[in-house]
Amino acid sequence: MSLPEPHHPPLALTPDELLSTTRAVRRRLDVSRPVPREVLLDCTRLAQQAPSGRNRQRWDFLFVTDPDRRRALADLWRRGLTSPAAPRSHDGPSRHDYTAEAGWPAIADSLRHLVDILDQVPVLLVPCIQVGSRAELDDPATQAGTWGSVLPATWSFMLAARSRGLGTVWTTPHLSHEREAAALLGLPYDRTVQCALIPIAWTIGTHFRPARRVPVTEVVHWDHW
Repeated sequence: MSLPEPHHPPLALTPDELLSTTRAVRRRLDVSRPVPREVLLDCTRLAQQAPSGRNRQRWDFLFVTDPDRRRALADLWRRGLTSPAAPRSHDGPSRHDYTAEAGWPAIADSLRHLVDILDQVPVLLVPCIQVGSRAELDDPATQAGTWGSVLPATWSFMLAARSRGLGTVWTTPHLSHEREAAALLGLPYDRTVQCALIPIAWTIGTHFRPARRVPVTEVVHWDHW
């Protein structure tokens, strides 16, 4: 069975170009242009083809477009960013300082911009996974299977969005106040786990470059660590 024709023609990107230029977009989100629901549905149809554990397809996408709910959700996100529920450590291993332009100062600057505009972004996506109970998140093996049943679909959505000229970025600060977000969005908290909050907007310009990364030999291991 083939998918319907897309409502918005994809950009002329090869698969390699799509994979290497799908960026975390914060500064170049165009908050002045609405995103048609049909385009979001096109991207979701592609996301539905992603694999999930036992092919159960137990993930859901909640698109927040109502201005009042966007504003309230953005407020929870900002609270989570400035006052997380648990202390966060950023002292672990990191490769993002490979070049100065990819280092934390540049990321922090773009993050401050997102703080200012988040409530103006036309669409906020909250991907969710349905669980039997939140005890699934206690065991590492079960937890890996749970996240592995929603993350591929979400990344497929983000790739499909990029292919149509939309920008996205994976964020998680609002999860410090997930129960409040669930009440705001009408989600059953005990059986539905929120995974992220992803702003979606047309990008200002469509050209993005591959990011600088460490040599691949630094991240690949053969047979043992």
